[in-house]
Amino acid sequence: MNARQQSILQTVIDKGRMSVTDLARMTGVSEVTIRQDLNLLEKQNYLRRTHGFAVPLDSEDMETRMMNNFSLKRELAAFAASLVNAGETVFIENGSSNALLARTLAERGDVTIITVSSYIAHLLKETPGEVILLGGIYQKKSESMVGPLTRQFLQQVHFSKAFIGIDGWQPETGFTGRDMMRTDVVNGVLEKGCEAIILTDSSKFGAVHPYTLGPVSKFNRVITDSGLAASNQLLLEQSGLHVDIVQRP
Repeated sequence: MNARQQSILQTVIDKGRMSVTDLARMTGVSEVTIRQDLNLLEKQNYLRRTHGFAVPLDSEDMETRMMNNFSLKRELAAFAASLVNAGETVFIENGSSNALLARTLAERGDVTIITVSSYIAHLLKETPGEVILLGGIYQKKSESMVGPLTRQFLQQVHFSKAFIGIDGWQPETGFTGRDMMRTDVVNGVLEKGCEAIILTDSSKFGAVHPYTLGPVSKFNRVITDSGLAASNQLLLEQSGLHVDIVQRP
């Protein structure tokens, strides 16, 4: 995705609906070029096309897709991808930054991706990367596999790194999630003893949700952006985590 296409996607996300004519005027290219851009973005499952317009993906799916702060999340994903070597097998959990990471790695074609997210698996269908989608109970809203079967499948696969999304963090609670079943899957991943990496934008720090991910000692690293408060960074590092700060674009 080039800079113009990224700008188009962010504008469609922000505005909710943009015409081909307005996008051409905004970017300074022809409507033919805009249609080509939109065709590519639709094929890659970033947006939908209607007659003469581009619209975001359905609002009910927003939480597990890459709608808000798209540019920032692309930077986070790019940094995370730089930590993965050719030939590695990695687990990538749900979440918008993780979906962008999966896309980045799958386009490289030299990494095997294990996931419980059917959305991520679908997102990668046009890429050369190998994808292993674990089974289980299909949680429709999050488009994710959960439950005891998923836990069993986790025991049958091996990976060197796991990239985990969170819903919240506070010093008193550690990392937390809002969904009990998805949290249970993450805790199953942590039992594998691989390098566990939190990948999230800084807005999640300070929030708290009911279900604990962890304990913190099960995690190795946090990748987030420069919106993280210095005091929170210090607390994370004091708990034994390596913290990588990606500058906001």
